Amino acid sequence: MKITDLLLKNVMIMDLKATRKEAAIDEMVDSLVKHNRISDSTVFKKGIMARESQTSTGLGDGIAMPHAKNSAVNEATVLFAKSSKGVDYDALDGQPTYLFFMIAAPEGANDTHLQALASLARLLVNPDFVASLKNAETPEEVQSLFENAEKKRLAQENEELNSQRAKTHDSSRPFVIAVTACPTGIAHTYMAEDALKKKAAEMNIDIKVETNGSEGVKNRLSASDIERADGVIIAADKNVEMNRFNGKPVLQRPVSDGIRKPEELIEKASKKQAPIYYADDNGRSTNEESINGSVLSKVYKDLMNGISHMLPFVVGGGIILALSFLAEPYFGDKSEIFTFLNSLGSNAFSFLIPILAGYIAMSIGDRPGLMPGMVGGFMAVQSNAGFLGGLAAGFIAGYSILLLRRVLKGVPKSLEGLKSILLYPVLSLLIIGFLMYFVIDPVFSTINAAMISFLENLGTGNAVLLGALLGGMMAIDMGGPFNKAAYTFSIGIFTDTGDGSLMAAVMAGGMIPPLAIALASTLFKNKFTDDERKSGLTNYILGLSFITEGAIPFAAADPLRIITSSVVGAAIAGGLTQFWNISIPAPHGGIFAIGLSNHAILFLIALAIGMVVSALILGFWKKTITKEIN
Repeated sequence: MKITDLLLKNVMIMDLKATRKEAAIDEMVDSLVKHNRISDSTVFKKGIMARESQTSTGLGDGIAMPHAKNSAVNEATVLFAKSSKGVDYDALDGQPTYLFFMIAAPEGANDTHLQALASLARLLVNPDFVASLKNAETPEEVQSLFENAEKKRLAQENEELNSQRAKTHDSSRPFVIAVTACPTGIAHTYMAEDALKKKAAEMNIDIKVETNGSEGVKNRLSASDIERADGVIIAADKNVEMNRFNGKPVLQRPVSDGIRKPEELIEKASKKQAPIYYADDNGRSTNEESINGSVLSKVYKDLMNGISHMLPFVVGGGIILALSFLAEPYFGDKSEIFTFLNSLGSNAFSFLIPILAGYIAMSIGDRPGLMPGMVGGFMAVQSNAGFLGGLAAGFIAGYSILLLRRVLKGVPKSLEGLKSILLYPVLSLLIIGFLMYFVIDPVFSTINAAMISFLENLGTGNAVLLGALLGGMMAIDMGGPFNKAAYTFSIGIFTDTGDGSLMAAVMAGGMIPPLAIALASTLFKNKFTDDERKSGLTNYILGLSFITEGAIPFAAADPLRIITSSVVGAAIAGGLTQFWNISIPAPHGGIFAIGLSNHAILFLIALAIGMVVSALILGFWKKTITKEIN
C-alpha cells in the first residue's frame, strides 16, 4: 500500500480555519466523519486527546501529526490539512503549526497500513519536501508531491541497502546505536529514526537504529552491534528492552529529542559522554538519566502504581459490599444472599492495603519489592496502622530493595542467581518485618487513632470545610494528583472506620465536572461546537457513573473556565454532603450507590446544586462559538 492510498483528496482541508489546537482537531475530525472514515467522533477524538496529553504531536517546524488507533476508525486514513494563518498547537518549538497530518488507524491495522504510515513519517523529516507542501494549493498537487517523494525515497533505500552490503566496517569511524519508540508507534518512532540516520550521515558517523513501533521491533540490534558501539541512544516514550546495554554509555531521552536534537544525541553518544548503564538481575536501571523529573514526580508515580492496582479491589469489593447492604433489608443479615455478598465484598476489601503497599514497593524495587511490600501492608492492617501504615510499608519495602542491591553488588558471580530467589526475599522480609513491628505499626497506629478521633469529633463547620476541600480537590485535575489524594484519603478513612461520610463528599465532587459540562452544553448550545455537544451528552452518563475523567478533553481545551467552574460546584456539593451529614458506605458506583446513602434525596439535591452552579458559571463565562473556529 502506498501513502497516496491513505492520503485521500476528498478528505483534505486546504484552508484550515481554526486558530486554536482543539478547534483544529475538531475541524479535522469533522472531515473524517463527513467522509465516513471514522464512525464515532467522540471515541476517536478521545484517542487523539489522550495521545496529546502524553506529549504534543506538534513536532515543531510547522508540522503536527495527531494520531489515534481505535475502534472508531472504519478505514486507515491520513488527513492532510494546511493552515495559512498558523495554529497555536502547543508545538514543541513553541511556534505556530501550518501542516497537519491526522492519522486514523483501525484497531486491527495490518502491517501494510503501518508501513505506509511509517513511510509518511520518514518523508516529513526532509525540509525541502515540507517546504513544497506548504506551497501546495490543491489536493492533486499534494498527492503528486507524495508520489514523487515516495519514488525518490524507495530509490534511496535501495541505494543505501546496496551500499551497506558492499561496505565493510571502518573501525576508525565512530559507531552509534539507537532505539526509537513512542506510545502508539505510528509516527514519532520512524521520524526519530530517520532524523538520527540522516544527521549521522552528515556527521560521518555510522549508526544503526532499532524501531519499536506498531509493526513490532524492526532492524533489531544484535549482540555484536551492541558490543562494538561507542554509545547508545534511547529516544523513547515507552519502556524498551534495556538489559542488553549493561555497561554501555546510554543516553535516555524522549522520542521528540530524537527528532529535534539528533546532532546533540549523536555527538554525546559517539564521544561516550553519557552515563554508564548498569542493569541488575531484574533489569532495573541505575543510570541517573533514566530517572525523569523531580523526586516528587517519582514518588507520585510509585504511589499511582499502588493505587491503580488497588482500584479494581476498591470498585469490585465496594460495589459487591454495597449490594449486600441493599439486600439486607429484604433478606435479613442472617440470609445466605447477604452473607455471601457481604463476605465476598469484605474479602476483596481486605486486600486493599496489602495490594497498595505491594505495588508501591514493586514500582520502586521491581518484582523483589512485591512480597515485602504486601507483607508490610498486611501487618499494617493487622496492627490498625491502617492506610497510612500501608503507604509507609510500600515505600520502605521498595527502598529496602534498592538498599540491598547496593549492599549485595559485590556478591561473587557464582552466587548471583541466589539474589532473587533467596537473598532479596529473606533479607527484605526481615527489614520490613522489623521496622513494621517495632517502629511503623506503633507510630502509625497512634496517628491513625488520633486522626479518626479528630474526624469523629469535628464540629459541623469544620466538617463542611473538610467536605468542601475534598470535593474541590476531586475537580482540580480530574484524575490527577489532587483528585487521587482526596480519593485515597477518603478510602483510607472508610476502610479504617467504615464511615462513608467523606466518601459522599468525594463522590459528589468527582461527579460534578462531567455533569456540569453536560448541562452547560445542553443549556448554552451556542457556546459549544457540535462535537462538544455530542461529548456533553456522553458526560451525563460518565458523571452519573462517577467517572470524572470525562471532563478532561474539555479541560485540556479551556482549562481556566472548565476547572474553575468545576471546582466551585464540586466544593459546594462536597460541603453540603457534610452539612446534611450524608454518608455513602461504598467507595464507588456514583448514582448506582446512592440507594445506600442514609440521605439519598439530600445527596441528589447537593449534587444538583453543585452541578447547576458549575454549569451556569461555565455557560455565562464561556465565549460564543463563531463559525470561523468551528
